[in-house]
Amino acid sequence: MEPISLPESGIPAGNSSSVPQKKFHVLVGVTGSVAALKLPLLVAELLKIPGLEVQVVTTERAKHFFNAQEIPVTLYGDEEEWQLWKGRSDPVLHIELRRWADLMVVAPLDANTLAKVANGICDNLLTCVIRAWDLSKPLLFCPAMNTAMWEHPITARQVEQLKGFGYSEIPCVVKKLVCGDEGQ
Repeated sequence: MEPISLPESGIPAGNSSSVPQKKFHVLVGVTGSVAALKLPLLVAELLKIPGLEVQVVTTERAKHFFNAQEIPVTLYGDEEEWQLWKGRSDPVLHIELRRWADLMVVAPLDANTLAKVANGICDNLLTCVIRAWDLSKPLLFCPAMNTAMWEHPITARQVEQLKGFGYSEIPCVVKKLVCGDEGQ
C-alpha cells in the first residue's frame, strides 16, 4: 500500500481535494561508523512515516556494515556518480540528489567524514552532496565514533564548524560500544 502524501504548503491536512500532494523527500547519508549497522532499521522506521520518500547515499566504508539487499530504497554510492555522467549535458548525481531532497540526515557521521565536511573536502558522492547542499533546507547530522575519538579536542571544533554552516546536530548517546568501551 502506498503511504499517503504529506500536505503541500497552504493545503489544510484534512482537505480531501483530488490535487496530487507532494511527497517529502529525505536523503539519508551513511558513513563508515559501526553504527551503520542500523541503516536497515533507520530506513524501515522512516518508511513508516506517511508521505516520506527515502533515498540513501553511502560511502564505500559504510558498505562494510550493512547488506545492501536489506535496504528497500534506492542506494547510491561513488560508482553511480561516475556511471551516470558521460558528457556535458548529462545529469550530475550529487546535484540531482541535492535538488531532490527536502531534508538530509547523515546517520551515522563518522570521524573521517566529519573532518572532511568541516574542512570542505568533497572526494566522494556523499561529501559532494553535502558540499553542494542548499543551505535553506535542513541537514541533520548524527556523530558516531569511538569515545576516544569523540573526546579528542578537534572533534568539538569540527562539530561547531558544521553547526556554523547551519546544520543541526543530533547528539551522541552514552552506551556500551561495540569495542567494549562505554561512553558517548
